[in-house]
Amino acid sequence: MLSSRLIAVISFFLALTLVRGFEGTIGVNYGTVANNLPPPAQVAHFLLESTVINRVRLFDANPEILRAFAHTGVAVTISVPNDQIPDLTKLNFAQQWVEDYIQPHTPATNIVRILVGNEVISTANKLLIVSLVPAMETLQTVLVAASLDRRIQVSTPHSLGILSNSSPPSTGKFRQGYDTHVIKPLLSFLRDSNSPFMVNPYPFFDCSPDTLDYALFRPNAGVFDENTRVFYTNMLDAQLDAVFSAMKLLGFDDLEIVIAETGWPSMGDATQFGVDAKSAAEYNGNLMRHVTSGVGTPLMPNRTFETYIFALFNEDLKPGPTCERYFGLFRPDMTPVYDIGILRPTVAAAANIEHATCLLVITVGLLIIKNHG
Repeated sequence: MLSSRLIAVISFFLALTLVRGFEGTIGVNYGTVANNLPPPAQVAHFLLESTVINRVRLFDANPEILRAFAHTGVAVTISVPNDQIPDLTKLNFAQQWVEDYIQPHTPATNIVRILVGNEVISTANKLLIVSLVPAMETLQTVLVAASLDRRIQVSTPHSLGILSNSSPPSTGKFRQGYDTHVIKPLLSFLRDSNSPFMVNPYPFFDCSPDTLDYALFRPNAGVFDENTRVFYTNMLDAQLDAVFSAMKLLGFDDLEIVIAETGWPSMGDATQFGVDAKSAAEYNGNLMRHVTSGVGTPLMPNRTFETYIFALFNEDLKPGPTCERYFGLFRPDMTPVYDIGILRPTVAAAANIEHATCLLVITVGLLIIKNHG
């Protein structure tokens, strides 16, 4: 029988291993729609030294922010604004864009991905939609010519509004018209360029008082998919599998899916339910554990998902209802809104980790000697 002390040490060590497991697959969306945020250099230093986050998604290609992340190793994703997509279909414009926003910063800044627009199909803007794939292709051509295509991927994030059906997940299907004329060519481009399909699933916006537990990964009655005989215990899995089913219908179930945005606000209007720091901590904490666990989803088992939490900071100038300004993991003074294990341990805690690891090795060694000696 293992001693209670050994069990405690092993449990402690495993818990620390799980926290460390967040690193590398969990990123944040670094939005800047605020007038009280710290300087980018301070933010980059904070993320590098004080958190386990080593991936950042930007909603633009702000040179000051890109310079701030130089020599940090943080994987940076930058974005082309929606209104520039039609221009990006022109080779000269794409070349100039790369010269202005990529080449001055790489390889010092670890730019790993360029997102062409955000939720473009959901805008219903015909010019943007028909320009999307040609813009991505032109940008990829420029990256290839500059020998940057192996370092930098090109993709674009989608809202779940691209689906005409999502329930049950096995019946997931892209909107008619967009499926063959836009999404299928897009998926072909992503496959050819070894880039992921990126989505913005938000259980927060799709849940009701009756499905709040389902959205927050709490114990719940779940949802049964009659077609696959699969039982869903959380809404995120159902959303991701609906996207997977839609991709499979078009013959692209081999592509990686990346969660470009997801999150939960810590404050909202009085009429909203489940909007508080406790719920936000539950969602984001459970999210991190789930996507890094390797369990996957019912239709995509045994995999992890690169995931970007929205957002790094509360952003006081964002329009819309109150909750839009309170999705941040941190306040502008860089104190956490709630604790979900993103902050690195202190030096003292780090020393405790080393001590616990050594103790574990020594204890296991003594047990082996005792049992075989």
